Amino acid sequence: MSSGTAVITGGASGLGLVTARHLIKAGQSVVLVGRDATRTRAAADSLRGLAPAGSDAAPPRTYTADLEQWSQVQALAAELAADRHPVDVLINNAGAAFPRYAQTPDGVERTYALNHHAPFLLTHALLAEGVLTREARIINMSSFVEKRGRLDATDPDVAGTSWSKRFYHQINVYATSKLVSLLAARELAHRLPDGMSLYNANPGMVKGTAMNSNAGGLMRLTAPLFRPFAVTPDEGVQTPVWLAGASPAPRPSGGFFSESQPDTPSRLALNDALARTVYTKTAALLGVEPLTR
Repeated sequence: MSSGTAVITGGASGLGLVTARHLIKAGQSVVLVGRDATRTRAAADSLRGLAPAGSDAAPPRTYTADLEQWSQVQALAAELAADRHPVDVLINNAGAAFPRYAQTPDGVERTYALNHHAPFLLTHALLAEGVLTREARIINMSSFVEKRGRLDATDPDVAGTSWSKRFYHQINVYATSKLVSLLAARELAHRLPDGMSLYNANPGMVKGTAMNSNAGGLMRLTAPLFRPFAVTPDEGVQTPVWLAGASPAPRPSGGFFSESQPDTPSRLALNDALARTVYTKTAALLGVEPLTR
């Protein structure tokens, strides 16, 4: 892996921190983004000294942002731009599954805000600021459960607020937020400048990351049932680490990858017309200027 800078959201713990560890050992400079400044700095300190001998990798840097809030996502992009460090890899790793319906200050459902709006907004803001390098790779952490997503193809809800009027099933809400993100990424990949790539990385069912226990609700209750089939965090990050450093850049851009190779998502996630609708509706919701080719 050539040297470069990778920004990882949700980098203070879990898969984000494990991904950072692997990238640093491969010679990458890493920037961790976390919600809690103290925990994020402690995570960065735990990574010091891991770079290979002779590497020009910079010490880990940290930024603090609550990515559920659009204003803080935009502020993060502005900070990264102001620091004038070009970004070669953006790993949109931060995510969550909330056990009950709640809205953010922006008036959208929390799961959608973190799993879909944050990566969409951060990616577009960094593109607008010119922070991403000409051959930058954007990696969105996805999920195999997107196949359980429930979406009205004639009028897709990209804000998640429709869940306030129907049964709020935690796993289905999480799955749908990931499906919507997949669709938007599929369309964005077609619009990116030449040389850039976008990927959706499925880590699989990962044990020991506290994702399910922190989620609470149904996901916490059912997590022990799937533990025998789960992989370790080091196994779970193999796909995003490979996507970040493989040469040449893996194909297809906009694809869904599992176990370091292209995989097939749900049929709905492959609907190009729906992808265009989801992309344009999300851009309008977030006040983002859509990319054009």
